[in-house]
Amino acid sequence: MTYFYTEVTPGQHTIATESEFGDNMLNIVAEGGKNHFIRNYIKMGVFIGGANLEVVSEEEGKKAVNQCRRAANF
Repeated sequence: MTYFYTEVTPGQHTIATESEFGDNMLNIVAEGGKNHFIRNYIKMGVFIGGANLEVVSEEEGKKAVNQCRRAANF
């Protein structure tokens, strides 16, 4: 598994992904001095699954990141 890391300024941001199932967007408000973790996962559908995004706690995010490798800068 892989994770992406980027620093953002405090304020409103849109996290977006693309997949064969369509685009996914999540709006967050980033707080200064805080780590924010977003999980990209496959949700179950009627015939096929689809990608989705969700905010997870810092504890859950750190645990997941420790099991992944960091993606090259994008």
